[in-house]
Amino acid sequence: MDVQAEATKESAALGSADILRILAALPHRYPFLMVDKIVGIEGDKKAIGIKNVSANEPHFQGHFPENPVMPGVLILEGMAQTAGTICLLERQEDGPPSLVYFMTIDKAKFRRPVVPGDVLEYHMTQMTKRRNMWWFRGEAKVDGQIVAEAEVGAMIARGAAK
Repeated sequence: MDVQAEATKESAALGSADILRILAALPHRYPFLMVDKIVGIEGDKKAIGIKNVSANEPHFQGHFPENPVMPGVLILEGMAQTAGTICLLERQEDGPPSLVYFMTIDKAKFRRPVVPGDVLEYHMTQMTKRRNMWWFRGEAKVDGQIVAEAEVGAMIARGAAK
């Protein structure tokens, strides 16, 4: 099989989640939803979340009005939401779990500011999984350059109220 045919086959096998699928999986809503779509989903192993950074977002009113910069904690939240979504989507055959809790963050580093107009990509790769807990390595990128990185842990809680 030639390389192009193999790449097409691999691309077709990867999943994606549009905003409606993300909203069905996560309890987060505007203004705290930090991912617009997810592409390249490989089960709960890896995915790329996409966030279109807009000047209209409320955090830019105070961070900082004359020089808007996306808060680093929101970049980390976007990483966690991307990872949490693919965990929830992977486990839907068991019935939809209620919530994903962000448990840990380690080795966080910020390389450069994210500003309105940027397209932020959260490249998340599973490091390990144990029962209802996952740990991911994430790199946030703009135009192919790493702007932030971290390791995050999450836990699915069944039966919690939405």
